[in-house]
Amino acid sequence: EMDANLTIPNGTLSNRCPRDTRITQVVFPLLYTGLFIVAVIFNILAGWIFFRIPATSTFIVYLKNIVAADLAIPFKIVTDARLGPWQLKAFVCRFSAVIFYTTMYISITLLGLISFDRYLKIVRPMGRSHLEDIKFAKIISAIVWLVLFSLSVPNMILTNKEITTESVKKCALLKSPLGLKWHEVINYICQVIFWGVFALMIVFYSILTKKVYESYARSKSKDNKAKRKAKGKVFIILAVFFTCFAPFHFCRVPYTLSQTGKVADCTIQRLLYSIKESTLWLSATNTCLDPFIYIFLCKSFREILLKSFKVRSKCVTLNTPPTTSCELS
Repeated sequence: EMDANLTIPNGTLSNRCPRDTRITQVVFPLLYTGLFIVAVIFNILAGWIFFRIPATSTFIVYLKNIVAADLAIPFKIVTDARLGPWQLKAFVCRFSAVIFYTTMYISITLLGLISFDRYLKIVRPMGRSHLEDIKFAKIISAIVWLVLFSLSVPNMILTNKEITTESVKKCALLKSPLGLKWHEVINYICQVIFWGVFALMIVFYSILTKKVYESYARSKSKDNKAKRKAKGKVFIILAVFFTCFAPFHFCRVPYTLSQTGKVADCTIQRLLYSIKESTLWLSATNTCLDPFIYIFLCKSFREILLKSFKVRSKCVTLNTPPTTSCELS
């Protein structure tokens, strides 16, 4: 588990400053239960719709991979919602929590790739390079999955200590010494992934903001209103990224310091723990917010969704087949 307390096996910090788990045992189970229900419904629906949409652009390829990554989220939600026996926590520590965090960083990477794809479409609307080739998108997506899951496998293998009612309370207690070291290495790698994507998205959207503003300034006629509105929709990706992932990573640095003894005050440690748990839940909401990206940016997804609920709109009728592209619309 990516946020496991690396110092717990030594027994120092956990004995000096026991956590106040009242909130995590009462409030978060309810929050995770609600999230689990919504996530399952949203992801099954999104998966069914994207199964009907052919991969005709790099954008669709990346979106389909995000849907696949989101399908793994409910596994961890089940245990955080306290929906299973204590033995389930051991399975979570060894497998599903690792998958949860791995797919989180797959989603972060894919959101970065989608932002880059949208950046190219807006900044270079008439140009085309191999970066916008469907085959390239499939290869880079496969590499992302392969690399991150290859890094996560040792976390599963090295979580191999005896399972007891006490040891499952902290995933770190189930890790071997080598497992703790590997876990620490993975933490650093994941930090590099997030902050790298974060920096790139700041650059992309700074340029996109300038382009969108120039587009609005150049022409305010009705003929260009739809096009300007479509360009503005790309910022939904930035909104999802910052809402779901930024808070967790912003608090992760001080939380890690508190867990390694750099922050001695017990009250601050408990506060940071509560903040970390809250932002971790927020990161799990990604699986419910990603569909807004599909709806706002993928026209074919929106058309099939509307037809599924038999909703008529001025753009879609019941007798009109859905388009097969996910261009800005």
